[in-house]
Amino acid sequence: MHEPTKNLTVQLEGPNTTLRAAHGWGTMSVAYAELPAGTDLGPLLAGLTNDVCACPHWGYLLKGQLHVRYSDDTVEVIHAGDVYYLPPGHTGWFTEDSALVEFSPDPAYQEVLAHVLKKAGATA
Repeated sequence: MHEPTKNLTVQLEGPNTTLRAAHGWGTMSVAYAELPAGTDLGPLLAGLTNDVCACPHWGYLLKGQLHVRYSDDTVEVIHAGDVYYLPPGHTGWFTEDSALVEFSPDPAYQEVLAHVLKKAGATA
């Protein structure tokens, strides 16, 4: 199974921001995102349990830099070219214009995505 990222469904679009995703890749969702420097995911996750993402993600940072804070307050920095795993209980922010590809379990991802889209005032 494969798909050009431009064919994934646009979930969120704004100035220098694009989130495209599709579910049903086995038991996973796939997402492609482009996010500008200064993007903080914290406000979009507010209202979820402990105000963090409860969905695990496996990904590859194509461009930029992602700072991740975990529920235990540890922070790590993911750089362009890094593959990563984010366990449940995280939030993040981007300090550079960034692009990434992520794979996440369908049910958990759909729940977080619905919350994020609602907080962003978007409809998919």
